[in-house]
Amino acid sequence: MGINELNDAWIAKGQQVSDLDNKLNAAVLDDNFTKDKFAELKEQRDNTKAQRDAIKDQLDEARALEVKSMKDEDKKPLNKKETDIKDQFVREFKDMVTSTKEGKGNGGLTIPEDIQYTIQTLVRQFATLQNLVNVESVTTASGSRNYEKLSDITPLADLDDETAAIGDNDDPELTLINYAIHRYAGITTVTNSLLKDTVENIMAWLSTWIARKVAVTRNLKIIEALGNPAKKPTISMFDDIKDLENNTLDPAIMASSSFLTNQSGYNVLSKVKDAEGRYMLQRDVTQPDTYLLDGKTITVVADKWLPDVSGAHPLYFGDLKQGITLFDRENMSLLSTNIGGGAFEHDNTKIRVIDRFDVEVIDDGAWATASFKTVANQPATTPEASGSTASGSAK
Repeated sequence: MGINELNDAWIAKGQQVSDLDNKLNAAVLDDNFTKDKFAELKEQRDNTKAQRDAIKDQLDEARALEVKSMKDEDKKPLNKKETDIKDQFVREFKDMVTSTKEGKGNGGLTIPEDIQYTIQTLVRQFATLQNLVNVESVTTASGSRNYEKLSDITPLADLDDETAAIGDNDDPELTLINYAIHRYAGITTVTNSLLKDTVENIMAWLSTWIARKVAVTRNLKIIEALGNPAKKPTISMFDDIKDLENNTLDPAIMASSSFLTNQSGYNVLSKVKDAEGRYMLQRDVTQPDTYLLDGKTITVVADKWLPDVSGAHPLYFGDLKQGITLFDRENMSLLSTNIGGGAFEHDNTKIRVIDRFDVEVIDDGAWATASFKTVANQPATTPEASGSTASGSAK
């Protein structure tokens, strides 16, 4: 197995560990919690984490071996600093900017894999929505996938006669999903003094700038994919939220589902109280910065990207990993100019970044969408809160 395959496997195992952590969080809050199932899931998470770390160790060994296997004549021109891929990339980046070379084609300078991984790590921190959907790495500009929706799966045939021949299963009703990688680009203007900075500062600036642009872009496209829900009930009380959870999706999806709303909607939900006067939103004890709505994680998106519709706040519930796939081309590139776009007149440099991906709906039955303006508190049920007394009831 080569370095690229090990790197891909390391990233994939890291995602599996993250998914299993989410399942553990859901399991510990489930009313049907069992010690044995939780222990089994935890053991699976620990084994996957150990495998992830083992793959990383092998990846480091493979990279070190690759350097050692170089011929001496290939090593001589290189000094210690130049062996760092970040240094090489920054040198090429500076050369591209100062010479205004566009490189091969119109893509400019392709961002190396190691640096792209750093950007992807930042994207996962910025783009909460990408963490919720399925992400598939692709190497071609277009393609197709066949999917079988959970709701379309048919049961096996019931054979009463032990000697009866076993027939063929019903042909699955597969859905063909085509993807076509799109180019998403943006330009930023930087002062020429940036190019005189250290390698670390230039890398930190580039990685953060690209990651924020990519995060916002991918969030927007995922939200667009969410825009065509199969069901859309209106919520006015907390029991309506329970109906959204319990009565709109296949039960097999409920365990891995979570909520999504905008900031205004979150503000409303954060003030809803139960019959005993306690807030319905509860802090996740395993992740202090995360809040739970009826035991399910709730993700918040800025109103700017997930706006209200006719004054109503959106509320999504479901498992978006089963419903939406982001096809990631993983081929970011940079291009710069110090002449065009007004750069020459202002003595600065303009840098363009291009990200390549596509977002497609795989199963629109994997999530449901509701809307609400206000959500009433649960009515008090105690005699004292309702204004009645035991003696008054006796009369």
